[in-house]
Amino acid sequence: MMLKQKAVWTLAAVAAAFTLAACGGGSKTETAAASADGSAAAAKTYVVATDATYAPFEYTEAGEVLGFSKDILEAVGNKEGLQFKFVNTPWEGIFATLGKGDADVVSSSVTITDERKQSMGFSDPYFEATQMIVTGAKGSDVKSFADLAKRTVSVQNGTTGDLVMQKLQGKDSTNIKRFESMPLALKELVSGGVDASVGDNGVVQNFVNNNPGTKLNTLVDPSFEKEFYGFAVKKGRDDDLLKKINAGIAAIKADGTYDKIYAKWFSAGNAPAAAPAASAAPAASAASGQ
Repeated sequence: MMLKQKAVWTLAAVAAAFTLAACGGGSKTETAAASADGSAAAAKTYVVATDATYAPFEYTEAGEVLGFSKDILEAVGNKEGLQFKFVNTPWEGIFATLGKGDADVVSSSVTITDERKQSMGFSDPYFEATQMIVTGAKGSDVKSFADLAKRTVSVQNGTTGDLVMQKLQGKDSTNIKRFESMPLALKELVSGGVDASVGDNGVVQNFVNNNPGTKLNTLVDPSFEKEFYGFAVKKGRDDDLLKKINAGIAAIKADGTYDKIYAKWFSAGNAPAAAPAASAAPAASAASGQ
């Protein structure tokens, strides 16, 4: 009788444990399920917000986020045992997702700046970029950045291209045409709506290479500063996520993984004007890439 009663209590305890597990709450960061041997898995799936309109760095194909930045972060995850879930997120408000806890990382060709460091934590640089001017038939006489002073120029709203054009023409210039994405800004150029476009070199060169019939011309002005992309996290985050991301970046640069990913997206004939950042520190005065 005692043995039978003990068995009943054991079954009841097991059922209660499953019930508690099923009802237990969790943070917005997704946690992994228990491992096959029944032990609790420690790994988490970190949510990555990305504005996937910035090929070849981040874009969507058949609903899946692809691109250089994604490949880099996933390679980092492989080195450090981190799992990531990429969520396509509009650029406007993307940084707010960190503060609200809706995302753990922002990976969206984000340039590291002193201003942004005040409100976010940044990884070490994973890409070096600069601004690039692209022109069509209407802007064939544009030979330098100064030549854009009185020309109509399309940019992506809130990006470096927008900021450098504001410095040249003034913040309220009606000649600056702003769009929600760089591809839309470049399509405005192709349609003849503006004389030129200004944007990050990797994105602009990728568009030009994939649209040879448009006969677009590109140039990089010596006055354009170098920019460095980094992965952003919530400032003051109390875990070691940022530390692990930095360790992973160092590891993939050391073992050649970074170079292989770079070659995949920026192979001969498709490479942007600037080389990848190896160990460079971000310029203190760099403007925002995205």
